[in-house]
Amino acid sequence: MHSSLTRIAAVLVASTMLAGVANAETIRWARSSDALTLDPHSQNQGNTHTVAHHIYETLLGRDNDGSLTPRLATEWALKDGDPTVWVFKLREGVKFHNGNDFTAEDVIYSITRAKSEFSNMKQLHAEVQSVTAIDDHTVEFQMTGPALIYPNNLTNTFIMDKTWSDEHDLAVVQDFASGATNYSVLNTNGTGPYTLVSREVDVKTSLAYNEGWWGDKPEVTAIEYLTIADAQTRISALLSGEIDIVQDVPPQDIERLSNTAGFKVEIGPENRFIYFGYRFGDEPLKSSNITDSNPFNSPLVREAMELALDRDAIKQVVMRGQSIPTGIPNPPFVNGWTPELDAYPQPDIAKAKALMAEAGYADGFSVTLDTPNNRYVNDEAISTAYVGMLGQIGINVTLASRPVAEHSPIILANNSDFYLLGWGVPTFDSAYVFNDLIHSKTDLHGTYNVGLYSNPELDEKIIALGTMDDIAARDATVAEIWEVVKADRVLLPIHNQVLAYAMREGVTLPVQPENQPNMTTVTFD
Repeated sequence: MHSSLTRIAAVLVASTMLAGVANAETIRWARSSDALTLDPHSQNQGNTHTVAHHIYETLLGRDNDGSLTPRLATEWALKDGDPTVWVFKLREGVKFHNGNDFTAEDVIYSITRAKSEFSNMKQLHAEVQSVTAIDDHTVEFQMTGPALIYPNNLTNTFIMDKTWSDEHDLAVVQDFASGATNYSVLNTNGTGPYTLVSREVDVKTSLAYNEGWWGDKPEVTAIEYLTIADAQTRISALLSGEIDIVQDVPPQDIERLSNTAGFKVEIGPENRFIYFGYRFGDEPLKSSNITDSNPFNSPLVREAMELALDRDAIKQVVMRGQSIPTGIPNPPFVNGWTPELDAYPQPDIAKAKALMAEAGYADGFSVTLDTPNNRYVNDEAISTAYVGMLGQIGINVTLASRPVAEHSPIILANNSDFYLLGWGVPTFDSAYVFNDLIHSKTDLHGTYNVGLYSNPELDEKIIALGTMDDIAARDATVAEIWEVVKADRVLLPIHNQVLAYAMREGVTLPVQPENQPNMTTVTFD
C-alpha cells in the first residue's frame, strides 16, 4: 500500500514539474482504478475497454446517442437472400502501429480468439459459426441462424494483428482468473489513435498519438492516464493543476467543483446498473453461521432483503442525489426496459422480519459481503449502507472491501456468497444481461453469473434470442424472461449510475454513456 502511494506521489510530482511546459495537446487524465489487463479479449470490463479503445479498434463503434458507427468496418449488411450471413466491408489503407496492413485475416483471427476458452467476450459471438475472407477487405460471418442484432455485439471486440500475435504466441487469451499472463498483457499493437509508450500497472500509462491513424487528427496528442484510488487525492490533484480531467468524481464533490473558479463538471446518466448478488443452491454458504442450508436460496429471504433495501435513502444520503433508483437490472437505454419493470417496493422492515421468520430464520444469519472500493461511484459506501439496513432484519454482514483488481478474480471464480457488482449494456439489448448474468454457468454463457442461478427453461429462451428473425416475437420473449428474473429476484438492483467528469476550464470532455470516454473527443477552448 505505502509503496503504491509513494509511486503515485512521485508521478504527481513529476507531472507538476512538467505542467509548466506541457502544451495544450497533452491531457493528464485520472480515475479510480486501472485497466485489468491490456490483452484485448481477456476481460469484459469497462475500465479495461476504456484504455483499449485508445490503442485498438473495433469493427463498429457507438455514438453517445447509441447509434452504431463505422470504425474498421465501413459497411455492414445481411447477405442478399440469406439472413444468416452478415457481410462487412473493411476500411482500406489502415495499418497497425508496427506498420503491418490491416486485412480480413486479422478480423478472422480476432473473432476466433474472442470466441476462445479464456476470453470474456465469447458469449457475444455465440451465434458465429464461421468467419470467411471474401477478399482482403470483405468478410462474411456465417451465423447459426438469423442473428439480426449481431452488429451490436461488436463494439467492444478489438481487432488484433494476426502476424504480430503469431510472432508473440498469443493464440491463447490470458487466463485472468488463474493469474496467467502473456505478451499482450503489457504490450500492444493496434490500429487505434494512440500507441503505448509506457505502462506501470495501477500507477500510470502513457500514450502518444499514432501519426499513421486513418481518422482525423485529435486535439489531444499525448495522454498520461493516472490511477489514483483515493477520491480526495484525485480531486486535490485536479485543483492543484496536476491533473486536467478526473473521470470518477464523488457525488459529494460535484457542487464544490462546480462552484470553484477555473473548473467545471459534466454530468450525465450512464448505461450501467449497480446491484447486489447472492449465492443460489442448496449448498450452505461458506461465510455464514448457518451450516445446514443456504438462506439466500429461499425466495422469502430474497424478498425480505429487497424490503430492507432503501434505494431512495442511498440516493439521497450516499449518492447525494446522483443516482437513479431502479427495480430492474437493466438501464432505460436498453431494449426490454419498461417503467413497470423499473418499479420497486418501498422499505418495510416489519414485513421483512415476518418473511425471515416464515423462512425459518427468525434469528437471522451471518454472511460476508464482497465489495469493490474503487470501481463504481461510492461502491464501498453503498455496501456499508446496506450492511446497516440488513442488520435491521437480523442479517449480520461482515464487509470485505477490496480494490477491483482483487475483487474481480473472486467474482469470476464464483467464490463469493454475497457481492456488489455493476453492469453496463454496450449492446443496448437485454440479451447482453441475460447471456452473462442470468444464463446458467457454462463454457460459453453465464460468465458473471456469480450466484450460479440456474433455470433451464429460461436458458432455452435466452439462447433463442440470438437467432430470432421476428422482432415482435423476440421482444415478447425478452419480456417473458424479465418477468421471471424479477419475480425470482435473481439480482437485487440498487440504481443506475449517474456520471460526473470534472475538468479544468479550457478543457471539454462530454460524458460518455458507457463511461468509456475517448480522449479523441476532448476539445480545448
